[in-house]
Amino acid sequence: MNQSTICPKFEKAISIISQRWTALVIYQLLSGPKRFSEIQSSIGISGKVLSDRLKELEQMKIVRRKVIPATPVIIEYSLTEKGRSMEPILKSIEEWSQQWITIDSAES
Repeated sequence: MNQSTICPKFEKAISIISQRWTALVIYQLLSGPKRFSEIQSSIGISGKVLSDRLKELEQMKIVRRKVIPATPVIIEYSLTEKGRSMEPILKSIEEWSQQWITIDSAES
């Protein structure tokens, strides 16, 4: 495909989804709000990388950060409408992976 014919918006969307850990963070939040530690333990990501990804996703208005005043303070992350609209895309990738991707020692 000729580089000049690729839509800049499509290219940007692919760069967001393909950034390491980003799609997995969004996928985890599809099931509802989660705390930092829940996201971290569910995908095995380092705290620094997760913090960076969440900040980036918050800046892009894909993720919402909610501070709940309690003792100790609780911080929850959830998807915005923009983030939730990615659900069909991620579910399609999940379906495709179930059909076509195999996990064996040669691929690891």
